[in-house]
Amino acid sequence: MDWLKKYIILTLGSLLFMQILSGQDQDDILLYIRQKLQNYCKAVPWEEIYIHTDREEYISGEDMWFNIYLIDRQSLKPSTNSRIVYLEVLNSENKPVIQKRVLLIDGSGPGQALLPDSLSSGRYIIRAYTNWMKNFLPGNCFIKEIQVYNALRTDISGKSFRLSATDDTLKYRRTDNPGIGVKVNNTRKDTLEIEIQTDETFRTDNKNTIYLLIQTRGIIVRLSREQISGQLTKITFPKKSLLPGISTITIFDSKGPVNDKYIFVSAEERELIDLKSSGIFKRRDKIILEIVPGSNPVQTDGLTNLSISVSGKSDSYLMNDIREYLIFGSEFGLSPVQSVKGRKFTDIPPAEIDTLLMSLQSRWIFWDKVFSDGNWNFRYPAEKEDHFISGTLLNSNLQPVSAEEPVLLSVPGKVATFQYARTDPDGNFSLGIHIDEELKDLVIQPDLSGKGQKVYLEPSFSKLYFRNDVTVNSAGLSGSASQMRTVYQVRKIFGSSSIGDCSSRAIPGIKAKRFYGIPDNEVILSNFIKLDSMREVFHELIPGILFQLSGSGYKLSVIDPSKSILDEIPCVMIDGVIIKDLKLIASLDPDLIEKIDVIRNRYRVGGYVFYGIINLITRSGDLSGVPIPDNAVRLNYRILDSSGLFISPDYSSPEALNSPVADYRNTLYWNPNVVPDKNGKAGIEFWSSDVKSEYVISIMGFSSSGEFVTLKKVIKVD
Repeated sequence: MDWLKKYIILTLGSLLFMQILSGQDQDDILLYIRQKLQNYCKAVPWEEIYIHTDREEYISGEDMWFNIYLIDRQSLKPSTNSRIVYLEVLNSENKPVIQKRVLLIDGSGPGQALLPDSLSSGRYIIRAYTNWMKNFLPGNCFIKEIQVYNALRTDISGKSFRLSATDDTLKYRRTDNPGIGVKVNNTRKDTLEIEIQTDETFRTDNKNTIYLLIQTRGIIVRLSREQISGQLTKITFPKKSLLPGISTITIFDSKGPVNDKYIFVSAEERELIDLKSSGIFKRRDKIILEIVPGSNPVQTDGLTNLSISVSGKSDSYLMNDIREYLIFGSEFGLSPVQSVKGRKFTDIPPAEIDTLLMSLQSRWIFWDKVFSDGNWNFRYPAEKEDHFISGTLLNSNLQPVSAEEPVLLSVPGKVATFQYARTDPDGNFSLGIHIDEELKDLVIQPDLSGKGQKVYLEPSFSKLYFRNDVTVNSAGLSGSASQMRTVYQVRKIFGSSSIGDCSSRAIPGIKAKRFYGIPDNEVILSNFIKLDSMREVFHELIPGILFQLSGSGYKLSVIDPSKSILDEIPCVMIDGVIIKDLKLIASLDPDLIEKIDVIRNRYRVGGYVFYGIINLITRSGDLSGVPIPDNAVRLNYRILDSSGLFISPDYSSPEALNSPVADYRNTLYWNPNVVPDKNGKAGIEFWSSDVKSEYVISIMGFSSSGEFVTLKKVIKVD
């Protein structure tokens, strides 16, 4: 059925395009293509993630330090579209061994994760995505391999795997017109040449006219009407007009897009920063590094936060730097990223590049979607201000309900807070809560509890994965891995740790406000003599409220200020949580209640209408001792995971320098927030350990203009 839906969408998209083109002149067609592509890219942004880890090989039980960069695919600049990244470490069976939600500020966010000491040796996958990227999973996510060794074993026997790059996403590409063929010659230094071969029938049907679009990441580089004459037409233009990266050349005929070709244009490599150091240090020696502007520096105020790691030199290289990774990113899938792993793209032979480009398929710019009616509906919204809890509302038969059914969210407390969401046609909903690190008590329930509805909450971490092709390997430990293993065991013996106090980058929580404002009546029960039942409380103390027996149950009514009884059933709450069972209200001990707030008129929150509100606020204010409705879900929920601060020893004093406690660190230094001064300089100081080794300094980040900052340098501790 899913395939049929996609086929219908594709067919309707092509028919719509042909119908629109047939009624427009040539200039209108160019304008139509431009507007459609620009509107689509604005409405459907593509997010990319890159994660800089302190290293790529670990021992089970060690901490992994990382910094996450969120990038807008079109501009290749830090993105503020989302503020939470979902990070997972997966084993070969796609089972998560770590899951964390990490806060981003201005497009980046640091974190730390403890790799369980029970992990077996083998390759593991770091996977990261935003809530918005869930709409395009499993493809639109960051994937990085790390190697983990178990310290209790002398080999690396374990499960390894290769991620399958199979993509079941359909793309609109007409192949039913044999009358046209396209070739691209990108071998000339300064000129790009496009050869278009057509037969007479094609030229006649299209009045010797085609439309040429060249775009890079949705940015239009060239859009023109071209005349074709004879069997072969050549179009040439200077390469300097192209943007660096992967560009798509699309030919349109009178019925729509005919052919896509991909080309690669290399960027000028600029040394934005340089690093000064002596290069060779002693054990427990003070290491001083100075970041300075490179040979092609950015403006003095143009560097944003840089992340810096100094760790032992590894025998394996599992990930390209941010510049190489973003050539393809997740837009073009996993296969090209795997193909160039560990290599610079500019060093790959041209024939191999051509083969690679022929296999590309964008996961972002689909022509059927670009030329659709623009009503793009996405399940998962971007988390800019709020974090979203998603789920499905089910009926009594455990089937999704229809659209526009309310789902209610309350936070138990003395200050009543309330919000709601309505279901989409598939019964799905999303409830937004403010982003912070506070532990929240949430109660989520359907509005129509009497109809047997139930709330199913979706896990915040996606279950859509790439397929793994698992193999079993067995080999001796490499030199670097053997040393890491020894270092880890020594640190365990001495109880050494590089984790300082947990850090917080979260914005402060919002002070709760009573959603219904100032009540019409606020009755504090301690101001009156104690009554024996809640019926007496309502009858004696609460004006405008009728609480009566009705058959085998109870009936509660509100008399508005005009002395009229509201026709609809009022909303009854305990500590801000909606309670539909009036027997529960009647059975409460009045001594548990501190006060009662009453709204005696209709009250609207958005499109949700309360026909009067009666909120019973307990002395504890946390709904303790009160059973929640059977069809409600109660959560203790923390949105963000805290992260420790990396610390390292200080040997500036003779006592510390001569301490017998061994210092064996696999990562000497980690800092995700180095900010150069206005002159583009930054100083870094830390101490070497007791381990003689070569260490790799890895620096990554962005300039404010969106240029990638990458630098690797090796130092030696002797």
